[in-house]
Amino acid sequence: MPSLFRFLVFMGLLCGIGYVAVFALATFVKYPQREIVVTVPPDKFLKHQR
Repeated sequence: MPSLFRFLVFMGLLCGIGYVAVFALATFVKYPQREIVVTVPPDKFLKHQR
């Protein structure tokens, strides 16, 4: 039973470190904003009637 508890604690710490790493990347890394222009063909606006 102690080995199972040790494994669960280890996995919990590993998941916690991963969560903190993802949170730190999302919080501290700033990407520059840029415009994206997408042209949509006119036939995409027409509804197909059957």
